[in-house]
Amino acid sequence: MKKLFFSITFLLLTGMLFAQNFDLSAELRPRFESKHGYKALSTKDADAANFISQRTRLNFDYSQSKVKAHVTLQNVRVWGEASTLSPADKANSFHEAWAEAKLNSKWSLKMGRQEIVYDDHRIFGNVGWAQQARSHDAFLVKFMPMKGHRLDLGFALNADSQAGVKKPYSNAAGYKNFQYAWYHGNFGGLGLSVLALNTGFENTDANGDPVIDNMQTIGPRLTYKMGALSANAAAYFQTGKNVYDVASSYFAADLGYKLGMGLKLGVGFEQLSGKDKGSTDTKITSFAPLFGTNHRFNGWMDYFYVGNHANSVGLTDIYGSVVYKKNKFSAKVIPHLFSAAADVLNANGEKMDKNLGTEIDIALGYKLSSSVSFSAGYSQMLATETMEVLRGGDKDANNRWIWAMFVFKPSLFSFFPHTH
Repeated sequence: MKKLFFSITFLLLTGMLFAQNFDLSAELRPRFESKHGYKALSTKDADAANFISQRTRLNFDYSQSKVKAHVTLQNVRVWGEASTLSPADKANSFHEAWAEAKLNSKWSLKMGRQEIVYDDHRIFGNVGWAQQARSHDAFLVKFMPMKGHRLDLGFALNADSQAGVKKPYSNAAGYKNFQYAWYHGNFGGLGLSVLALNTGFENTDANGDPVIDNMQTIGPRLTYKMGALSANAAAYFQTGKNVYDVASSYFAADLGYKLGMGLKLGVGFEQLSGKDKGSTDTKITSFAPLFGTNHRFNGWMDYFYVGNHANSVGLTDIYGSVVYKKNKFSAKVIPHLFSAAADVLNANGEKMDKNLGTEIDIALGYKLSSSVSFSAGYSQMLATETMEVLRGGDKDANNRWIWAMFVFKPSLFSFFPHTH
């Protein structure tokens, strides 16, 4: 902790003395959760898990005409996991530590530990709901030829150490390398994004030797706004190899309409391809959303694609939404109808109804001040026998999730010597 204290003090003093623009801010986010059937069906005799987790951050921002830098120190813990007399704290990390060099009015280079977020977070997201969130060690080339148009080129290369000889990679980051191009352009009310991503995974061949398999994710996303109406649509395709050949797809679309008085209605669907349960075909036909903020999609109880449901039967999600936001208060109700995109077989090898169940998500929020907010939510999963076969547990148990969270985001110090 002493080293951490001195590091913070040094950065603060350096920013005060030399930075053209320096800002120090914090985030404290304690969250209570009660889980009974979260991510997987529970059983009737199982008790709910109750706990409080907390994310604590210090954010340092520096900028001048040609350089920007950002550092986020982060501590993530569950209340009580460390002794009240603990002499050390191992829950600290650098969530972000990057610098960006502006070459001219159109080109810039960004490198270091950073969050990468594009479009609706489906393929690249920061997973902000998770207390630890997600960040990558990456190098970005950013090009803005004109207002409303942007092209990013991204690169990453991961290893476990600075070893002097080649050693197998543990895949601690989830991938060995990636290279991508992302373009976004605005054309009046229409927005177009295109992503072309190659992800390299380190696996072993038949002889047990390390080999890099490459999988490609390619596709467009369209957005449209006209008055109170908004619409989005996306399609992604995956090919290449990750141990086995890959051929999977993703399709999504949604509509939203603002009724006025703070009320908005929406409806949409997603389909992520899958593989029949029990299939012996080695080809991977289950779509992988890779680095997305998957908690934002397919229900907040995280039954799908949040550290689970990989290489499974896929998913079709038909959902609606009722959102109210007025002044400091907000409320959301989002029902989901889930079904498998591929066949699910029971223990006798018989095909089952593809309906997996219905989830209802409810959230309330209130902004107490410019830097303090409170939110709470309740989710209920009404599962089917097919979900039981797929995920185990008891569909008739009270599968629900309750949470409540405070977010404090104070600005601690700002130094802008050229601001008048």
